[in-house]
Amino acid sequence: MGQSRRLRSGPGGAPRLETGPERCGGRRAGGSCAAMAAPGPRQCGGGCCCPCPALRRRLPVLRWLPRYNPAWLRLDLVAGLSVGLTVVPQALAYAEVAGLPPEYGLYSSFMGCFVYCFLGTAKDVTLGPTAIMSLLVSSYAFHEPVYAILLTFLSGCIQLAMGLLHLGFLLDFISCPVIKGFTSAAAITISFNQIKNILGLRGIPRQFFLQVFETLRRIGETRAGDAVLGLACLAVLAGLRAMKSCLPRAAHVEPLPVRVSYHIVWTTTTARNALVVLFAGLVAYSFQVMGSQPFTLIGSIPRGLPPFRLPRFSMTTPNGTIPFQSMVEDMGVGLAVVPLMGLLETVAIAKAFASQNDYRIDPNQELLAMGFANILGSFVSSYPITGSFGRTAVNAQSGVCTPAGGLVTGALVLLSLVYLTSLFYYIPKAALAAVIISAVVPMFDAGIFRTLWRVKRLDLVPLCVTFLLCFWEIQYGIMAGMLVSGILLLYSIARPPVKVSEVLDGDMLFVQPWSSLHFPAVECLRDAVCSHALTAASPPRSVILDCCHISSIDYTVVAGLAELLQELHKHGLSLAFCSLQDPVLQVLLSAGLEGFQHFPSREEAERCGGAQPQGSGAAPSASASTSTSQSSLLPAGLIQ
Repeated sequence: MGQSRRLRSGPGGAPRLETGPERCGGRRAGGSCAAMAAPGPRQCGGGCCCPCPALRRRLPVLRWLPRYNPAWLRLDLVAGLSVGLTVVPQALAYAEVAGLPPEYGLYSSFMGCFVYCFLGTAKDVTLGPTAIMSLLVSSYAFHEPVYAILLTFLSGCIQLAMGLLHLGFLLDFISCPVIKGFTSAAAITISFNQIKNILGLRGIPRQFFLQVFETLRRIGETRAGDAVLGLACLAVLAGLRAMKSCLPRAAHVEPLPVRVSYHIVWTTTTARNALVVLFAGLVAYSFQVMGSQPFTLIGSIPRGLPPFRLPRFSMTTPNGTIPFQSMVEDMGVGLAVVPLMGLLETVAIAKAFASQNDYRIDPNQELLAMGFANILGSFVSSYPITGSFGRTAVNAQSGVCTPAGGLVTGALVLLSLVYLTSLFYYIPKAALAAVIISAVVPMFDAGIFRTLWRVKRLDLVPLCVTFLLCFWEIQYGIMAGMLVSGILLLYSIARPPVKVSEVLDGDMLFVQPWSSLHFPAVECLRDAVCSHALTAASPPRSVILDCCHISSIDYTVVAGLAELLQELHKHGLSLAFCSLQDPVLQVLLSAGLEGFQHFPSREEAERCGGAQPQGSGAAPSASASTSTSQSSLLPAGLIQ
């Protein structure tokens, strides 16, 4: 069923599965794999009937594993290896950003791969350490592994609770300008944080402004070896990235040498991080053998797997023991920022690749997967993880068909921990710094400022507030940006645009709110009506409130409309409604407003001349529905 789009007739009429990197990108990369990885809620692969739909919904692996096609195994292996060659050098580098020993980057890189294979709903997403999450950890874990691991556990608990309570909608309140401001500031902060490693400087503070000052003051202490190697690695990474972006796809009709060359170049550009780090390590090892070392190395990394144990809920220091409560107080707002930003990054990446590759995800299930990944990750000394855009892109471009590719990636990280840690000793810090800078520079979106200036300049306010304050403290930038976005949102609710027009030579005044009415907007509406109806030189005989854009109202709005009816009646004017949607009409009818009249459409109100004021001697139009209840207050239990 799902694989029909990938099957083609091979030699002799036998079906074959089109594979290879040339199938990546856009919807072609998803194809049947997308349909297989995320079947609809009523599908059950292989013709089987799952006896427990709830279990299948909570364990997405049960949706695709029974239908796993052996032809997909090679694609998943290639994708898993490609991501693994990317994540190992990045993990070592991101641990430096987090202010932790390099082994903690590797400890954070395998559990998420395993958990997401069973619980994730996106075939492309890979979980692990990222630049943004590492920057947040450096702010809230105080460079202490115990704090970082406890932060992982508590973040996972919060994410799991959000998933169980279906609170994923809270992420929608973080606007795009806030996200763009944060990621752009993070790109600059992380990049400049690595300048010290490119230049071989030590003892540079981590606070951004002090970092800039100290780096510029001590630039004369630059180590030539580190600077040359770091800049060379940056140049090579930039060149390989540009080469990959310009690489044309090789069709099956191309000659064999062309296709082989394509695969070689594609593999080289995809695994560029691993190749650059390997080359730099070989250069450093050569100098070590010759008896000199011009580079700063990352040093020894403990060999073997981390112990599987509960995170520590207290920390022993030379001055005594820090209890759990004090550790939580120290992390403070980080317990909200870290899980929310982790969820936001993962869900945004999953939605982007699901849309690109034509399958669907379950956001609440993604929250559960993230929660379990962080909780179990804390048992193996992981710091908080989230979805990685760069590695997810590598996964998708490699032609991954199922989340099983994550098993290969996780296994490769475990093998590195067991067998390769002695070789990591010779990796220069300048090479890892180049890997980090190359990864985060694309996060800076300079075009967003120009775009918002052209589209909606008011959105530049939360963008700039977030961007600037994140250089001071990350939490202040995010919170201030969300606060400004919230204020702008509340202002638009409290002051909706209201169109006022006169018809029938000024005898009738049409008032049309352009959005739903909520209690903060009542006074705005009353001012708009009264300023035009009561202060005009020749006041209209009737006012028509066009409610075609109003889908909901609350008690305060109804009470305000009742007061408006009375105020207009005192001045000999009438107020009628038209184009009421059913929920709004039912609320107004239940309220029993005195003199309430409504028309089915604006045209009908114009034809009938609007509602007539009481006492004018004219009977209400038969086309209008009228309520003459004496009560202008809502009865108890009106809002259902």
